[in-house]
Amino acid sequence: MEPACRKDKPKLNSTPSRDRSRQKSAQQEQKQRQRQEIYALNKVMTELEQQQFESFCKQMQSQGE
Repeated sequence: MEPACRKDKPKLNSTPSRDRSRQKSAQQEQKQRQRQEIYALNKVMTELEQQQFESFCKQMQSQGE
């Protein structure tokens, strides 16, 4: 018969260093995804700002004429 203390401990398939490296990898992927989202949002906002500026310029030109 096995001692009771062995039954209480679950078997670990991975070592703590593997867990840390997986966690670090997941964090890096999340940072990369967030960075891509920020760049995409920045691009959209820049395009919108440019459109609004061009619209404003046209409006000013039509009022000046």
